[in-house]
Amino acid sequence: MLFKILALAGSIPMIGFGIWHFFVPRIWSWYSYIKPEATELVASVRAVNFFFSFSLVLIGAANIIFAFSGQRSALIVMLALSCLLWAARIVLQLVYPQGSMNPALQYGMLAAFIIIFACFAASLVTTIYS
Repeated sequence: MLFKILALAGSIPMIGFGIWHFFVPRIWSWYSYIKPEATELVASVRAVNFFFSFSLVLIGAANIIFAFSGQRSALIVMLALSCLLWAARIVLQLVYPQGSMNPALQYGMLAAFIIIFACFAASLVTTIYS
């Protein structure tokens, strides 16, 4: 049961980040930084953001589905994938920090990424050894 709680604790914010990220280009006026003539660049940025956002939502949802489905091997694969994804995000935040205009935002993001990773890692370990 603990692995389900931990998987939910990581997956819900992951889905939330995915949903929020659909709106990031508009919130931060991404396209105002790109020359209007660069239509292919705008289309590319839009596509990358869409698929990134959609992937976060889908992976988070798959984690929840597999946590409650009883398909242990599929859950292990999804949790391992999620651990790798969030570990990479932590490294990226350390090397190229986002939110650097405000230390609370920068380190708050890092803390959120570490907590999400820890939930998935603990759920993975619990699932493997249960």
